[in-house]
Amino acid sequence: MSIKIPNPVALTQDLIRFNTINPPGNEDEICGFLEELLLSAGFECKSVDFAPRRRSLIARIVGERGGPNICFTGHVDVVPLGGRSWQYDPFSAQIHDGKLYGRGSSDMKSGVASMVVAAMKTASQAKAGHGISLIITAGEETGCEGAFHLIAQKEVIDYIGTAGCFVVAEPTANEPLIGHKGAYWLRAKASGITAHGSMPERGENAFYKIARGALELEKFQFDNPPHPLMGQATLNIGTAKAGININSVPDAAEMTLDIRSIPGQSHQHLFGCLCKVLGPQITLEPIIDVQGFFTPSSDPWIQHVYARCNEINGVMPTEKTVAFFSDASALKTVIGDPPTVVLGPGQPEMAHQTDEFCYVQKISEATTLFEHLILINMKKVLLKYLI
Repeated sequence: MSIKIPNPVALTQDLIRFNTINPPGNEDEICGFLEELLLSAGFECKSVDFAPRRRSLIARIVGERGGPNICFTGHVDVVPLGGRSWQYDPFSAQIHDGKLYGRGSSDMKSGVASMVVAAMKTASQAKAGHGISLIITAGEETGCEGAFHLIAQKEVIDYIGTAGCFVVAEPTANEPLIGHKGAYWLRAKASGITAHGSMPERGENAFYKIARGALELEKFQFDNPPHPLMGQATLNIGTAKAGININSVPDAAEMTLDIRSIPGQSHQHLFGCLCKVLGPQITLEPIIDVQGFFTPSSDPWIQHVYARCNEINGVMPTEKTVAFFSDASALKTVIGDPPTVVLGPGQPEMAHQTDEFCYVQKISEATTLFEHLILINMKKVLLKYLI
């Protein structure tokens, strides 16, 4: 029986028309739509409820030759629209001058569409070879919540299986990135004693404690060597707040810390260093704790990715990484810690922007590129760890 494989651009348009702004997400319907599509192509599917009206989807074809499969991941939630007016309705998925406009066009429904269509087109080869798995997540935009929800369940990890290579279809304009930083977000709290604002000596101002801590953090130095491509980790104080009314001494204050760590850097060690710097009057609690990753460009599979990108883009890639984090932070280790690349059709500079768009040509090229990577995985040439 022949199956109807959608055009990847048309599928991107279909996905954009689902309003999956997070919060609240509401990824249930879009995952149901994709599940029906993939079932028609012979995939086995497993839906994993994340919250009411929210779910992630895992689709797989188990290869007859066994061994590690090729795994793709992408998320279907999108960020809010922002306060500015859009030139085109952000959920109408209109095409103008070779650009597909809409919220999620670049980040990252074009990537999801490309990997789904590529997987459908190569399903029979995947079945005869090592297989393929697709992890389509909810809740990525709020700290990879959906992915962490998945890996907390052993039966889900077993269902995904072991991967020999891993593609994260986040927006890179089809330029392969071989690593990204992690994220360690913390909330720092201080307490004091409230008093009337005209008699501050009778109180203990919690904000002063936080302010002194912030000044110490401005001088904070990481004690690890920098990464050769990503450089050093970074620390930023994102928010600070204290008090309820102007005429009282605040008895509670807090600030939030955004640390972008480098692969191999211990977050536990960082926590200890920060506690020492801030002292006993400030307590720390983690908000987000996700690791970065790095795959050396000398890896044989990465060399194949570079070669295929050179064929599609006409330019041989150079070693590049990125500062943002992705679901790879949650998924990579539990699927066998395979060589990993961030690679997708979206324009990275358009992520989260008003009038977000993706070039139509990039979507078609990414689909072809993903097909090549799937077919390479079916062969034994150079991929000794996949045999």
